[in-house]
Amino acid sequence: MTKVIGKSTTRVEDKRLLTGQGKYIDDLGTTTNTGHAAILRSPHPHAYIKSIDKAEAEKIPGVKGIVTGQDIKSLLKPFSVGVTAPVKYFPLAIDKVRYVGEPVAIVVAKDRYTAEDALEKIQVSYESLKAIVDIEGSMKDDAPILHENVGSNIANHREFHYGEVEKAFTEADRIVKHKFKFPKYTATPVETYGVIANYDPAHDQYTVNANFHGPFVIQAIMAQALQIPSNKLRIIVPKDIGGSYGIKAGIFPYIVLCGITSKLVGCPVKWIEDRQEHLSSSASGTDRVTYIEAAVKNDGKVTGLRMKMIDNVGAYIRAPEPACLYRNHANSTGAYDIPNLNIDAYAVMTNKSPTGLIRGYGGQELYFPLERIMQLVAKELGMDHRDVIQKNLIRKAQFPYKTASGGIYDSGDYVNSFELALSTGKYEEFRKKQEEARENGRMLGVGLACIVEPSGSNMGYITVALTPEERANSLPKSGCAEAATISMDPLGSVNVRISTTPSGQGHETVTAQIVSEVLAIPIEQINVVAELDTSTSAWSIASGSYSSRFASLGSSAVYYAAHKVRQKLFNITANQLGVDVSELDLDNGLIFVKDNPDKKFPLKRAAGLAHWHPLSLPKGMEPGIYETYYYTAEVAEPPDENDLINSSVTYGFVADMVTVEIDPDTAEVKIIDYFTVHDAGKLLNPLIVDGQIMGGLAHGLGGALYEELAYDKNGQFLTGSFMDYLCPTAPEIPRVTIKHTESPSPLTPLGAKGLGEGNTMSAPVAISNAVNDALAHLDIMIDDLPLSPNRIWKLLSDAKDKVTTS
Repeated sequence: MTKVIGKSTTRVEDKRLLTGQGKYIDDLGTTTNTGHAAILRSPHPHAYIKSIDKAEAEKIPGVKGIVTGQDIKSLLKPFSVGVTAPVKYFPLAIDKVRYVGEPVAIVVAKDRYTAEDALEKIQVSYESLKAIVDIEGSMKDDAPILHENVGSNIANHREFHYGEVEKAFTEADRIVKHKFKFPKYTATPVETYGVIANYDPAHDQYTVNANFHGPFVIQAIMAQALQIPSNKLRIIVPKDIGGSYGIKAGIFPYIVLCGITSKLVGCPVKWIEDRQEHLSSSASGTDRVTYIEAAVKNDGKVTGLRMKMIDNVGAYIRAPEPACLYRNHANSTGAYDIPNLNIDAYAVMTNKSPTGLIRGYGGQELYFPLERIMQLVAKELGMDHRDVIQKNLIRKAQFPYKTASGGIYDSGDYVNSFELALSTGKYEEFRKKQEEARENGRMLGVGLACIVEPSGSNMGYITVALTPEERANSLPKSGCAEAATISMDPLGSVNVRISTTPSGQGHETVTAQIVSEVLAIPIEQINVVAELDTSTSAWSIASGSYSSRFASLGSSAVYYAAHKVRQKLFNITANQLGVDVSELDLDNGLIFVKDNPDKKFPLKRAAGLAHWHPLSLPKGMEPGIYETYYYTAEVAEPPDENDLINSSVTYGFVADMVTVEIDPDTAEVKIIDYFTVHDAGKLLNPLIVDGQIMGGLAHGLGGALYEELAYDKNGQFLTGSFMDYLCPTAPEIPRVTIKHTESPSPLTPLGAKGLGEGNTMSAPVAISNAVNDALAHLDIMIDDLPLSPNRIWKLLSDAKDKVTTS
């Protein structure tokens, strides 16, 4: 039997994409009566809406209708949130705006140009209020309150104690602590948000086309907001999505907005977001302040951690937030054997745009302080950073390893992977070069980072935002279910329907590989249907493209669905040949008796019987071949009464080594080499894997060196175009060496774990560690990002002034 799984098969998606045959949201849904929408957005970060005059705008020829917050107030309920704070969030501002870019009104016209012209005619009177954008400032007693009915800007607060934290700190030889800041930045996919909504008054039903990368978990929230049964909201996702990286989950308020607007205006409504809207108003990552303390022994062993994490979720806490705080809860101690942990977690609201899912969700914010403190431990002890990491890494013999907070790391050999990164990067050799360079006035540095990459999130993790008592009074949540459906027609051709809503990751290719191997048929005989329809697709709440869940969960659902088809074909054949099913095998389109290969039955014939001759089937067997499998992992249990939670199904590992040089004249950081080693269990397609790694690294590189959604102290947005919001382009991508180790997961049938988000999490801190290492001899330390030349230049200048004055 030909092995296909694990091979570098070229992508089946590429032919249509490279020939311009892709089907994206803007290719759909334009009819003669479709109205095109434009959205009026607030120029103020915080203000009362005194009045909205739309009379002049409504007079413009071609305008079909204009909708404001007051128009929808009685028709919608606020979106439900996963916290107890009574935050009221609507898709249009009702009586108050809370961030620059918040939707205030929506215009529907015969075309986008007319709608944009009408926006300029709408007169809005505002009463400005004091704004707050500082994370810690928002928690002060005199801070302006965004939501008066909440009473404070704290949307969620939980504290967790695991192990003997006080004992660890009392017995420590020293305590190393610092404050770190992680910036707010986004993912800038090529394709922005797009929605085409059509309300059907005859059935009181909404049909929405949208490039949502997984609407299932939020479909109920949208239906509740629209005050309809969930089966009255049909969401259709096109075959192709031009990138997401998580942030397209934030499209859901616009789905509701366009839906209710279609109802009020009386025509289908199409809205395609422009880039300025996307930067100012779409979902982004959270900015976080972290206070971290490590209890340390003189040999470099870290025995305990205290972390105070404060996430800024923006003007409204909205689904799935405050998940950023808890997504990596189980792996809060990273790749290290640290048994004692205290976490003090806050989600606060400020006058910035709301946050949500983004590639590496919560991992960037977690690993930045964790891996920086490990370098600081080395500095305090006079040790090499490498040696501190090696001292604390979880050992191979400890797997499956249970973390202090309840994570169950399924497999790994972290020490081996880390040593491979060091040897590939020639760590010792670079250290010698660094010493020589410093003697000549050059600033070279090496940065290290080791991170655990979680994949396949447990739906129960978000309920850690509630206390055990609060959870006892709500619906328990657990699991990570994903579904796949496989059908075979009378001629033996196969259709596979997946619900993982891919946005460029190659799900169609890997799905075809799995089915090809299980059924022993050519990939060309398999058609993978990636379009999603919540009315017809097999799905669960957890389905979608996030949390790197396809490799661990989506592939497992496909694998087991294919085996159900295989088993049915075997049962049909066994009945025809008069043998036991256990005697059969399958290869090259033929089912045969293992001990007598000449006794065989074409797979196509078995399929044909299921369709054309159902009376020939074994007694009790249903006609046809159409099998659905729902897969979930037993390790994805709800949090227990002690707040222990295994927040993911599988856990991969990434070890990075990056070398940099800082130009003393321009303070620019040049990455010399980037070495990254990944253990994602069994690789399903190495060719696709390396592409995903490069994409994640580019995203992390952007956060390290260039990208920040910046606001001034008064809440005005400063980075509304690519002139100000800098993204790395091809020339900025360094030389990258990718290596792999494999420790197959015992929890998934193919041994696969998720991959592709790891370097998004590791790159910001690895590069920061390298820059700090380059500047260490000048006694300079940088504790926030991005590492822009102006920031480094100021620190270099201050260091020179210090030397001069002394």
